[in-house]
Amino acid sequence: MTIHAILTDIEGAAGPLAFLKDTLVPYAREQLGGFIAAHAEDDDIEEALDEAGRLMGGFSLKVEEAEALLQRWMKQGRNPTPLKIIQGRIWQQGYEAGAFSAEIYPDVAPSLKAWKDAGIRLFTYSSSSELAQKLWLGAAPEDLAGLFEDFFDTRVGQKVEEESYKAIASQLALPPAEILVLSANEDELDAAKAAGLATTRIARDGGGGNHPVASDFTAVTIG
Repeated sequence: MTIHAILTDIEGAAGPLAFLKDTLVPYAREQLGGFIAAHAEDDDIEEALDEAGRLMGGFSLKVEEAEALLQRWMKQGRNPTPLKIIQGRIWQQGYEAGAFSAEIYPDVAPSLKAWKDAGIRLFTYSSSSELAQKLWLGAAPEDLAGLFEDFFDTRVGQKVEEESYKAIASQLALPPAEILVLSANEDELDAAKAAGLATTRIARDGGGGNHPVASDFTAVTIG
């Protein structure tokens, strides 16, 4: 069946996972307390902090309690929505201040443009928030965010759950088999395949697996 849409992950597929782990997350950890203190009354941050309190049983969190909770979530590798919203805002400030530059693999931009020119619709699906995705793609050496029609995050569901991909296919109004998922994560691709979507594992470090494999975006076969 012809592919009419590509749904790509960013971390590990379009950009190095190390950029998230070694640059973005440490920066958010360092800036967290000061950011919450300065922006706790911003509408989106206040809502995120309220949601964090609800997740902990309905508590109203003080600034220092909120910081401790979010720091613990980051240490545990958890990504609940309130944390992702606040991280996204912190990263936005970091990008604007020139604290770091987004890293995108060199094969990504020409491939995305070629697919777009061929009439293929482009989407992302990442564990990072929609804002964080737009920042990463938009702050690359050339702005790639504008190539994408929409940005999905875990508000649609967890990436290792079949129902998440069914929900995305429904939102795109496409048969699942016409959507190609690109990811470096085998478990995510298993869920996508179970939902009927086409899959390719981006294996930049080599290796096989249970899905078609491409060494980078230029090696992806569009059926």
